[in-house]
Amino acid sequence: MPRAFTRAVSPRLPECALTHLERQLIDYAKAAAQHAAYELALGDAGFELIRLPELREDPDAVFVEDTALLLGPHTIITRPGIASRADETESTAAGLEPHFDVHRLASGFLDGGDVLRIGRTIYVGRSSRTDAAGISALAEASGPLGYSVIEAELRDCLHLKTGATFAGMDPAGAPVLLFNERCVDPRQFGGVDPMPVDANEPAAANCLRAGAKLILPAGNPGTAARLRERGFDVVELDVSELQKAEAGVTCMSLIDEG
Repeated sequence: MPRAFTRAVSPRLPECALTHLERQLIDYAKAAAQHAAYELALGDAGFELIRLPELREDPDAVFVEDTALLLGPHTIITRPGIASRADETESTAAGLEPHFDVHRLASGFLDGGDVLRIGRTIYVGRSSRTDAAGISALAEASGPLGYSVIEAELRDCLHLKTGATFAGMDPAGAPVLLFNERCVDPRQFGGVDPMPVDANEPAAANCLRAGAKLILPAGNPGTAARLRERGFDVVELDVSELQKAEAGVTCMSLIDEG
């Protein structure tokens, strides 16, 4: 059975690290309710939900994607580029250790949100949270596991997966890359069929493939319609309160397709 690893929303989420957004008041109870609906959607998609240890004092702890990369029976624990998140990684490692062989980056900084895996190729965006040393360390750690790493160029975005995510195969067998042209040039990704989001819906570039479902943030009707026309089973979720913390739908889970 496929698994999704998540972590509870910290009551300190309103103190989260921000890079591209002005700070707004975040309603913790509303954010927690939206996160619960997100977990329910993963369960409805056929995933077993496994909660990582709760970290109530770590504002960004719900964004588990940044702390690890799942590669089949292996996990690579990352080195997030925000100092306040350093404590999260060992908690993630402890939660994943019963399920995976655990590896760690030896140097540099790397957020999982900058990592986009398509088959055996791992694209990594160099951002304010991920540096060249972190990309090199990931190549060293993942190479023996059978993966190649390619640095992806970013424009103005927080993470690579803010601007591009792999939607998966459409019913015709085409591998669809959903992207925001203001964030990334899709020509740097090999073997995919690039599909731009609606020009007025930049947040739609971050989608989460969960089995046969494709989870998309609510409020992106144009992109949702395009995806449905391509044959995707789209689930639209309201994550508006979490988006105030620069969240996307990928960043709140670690997906193990099994």
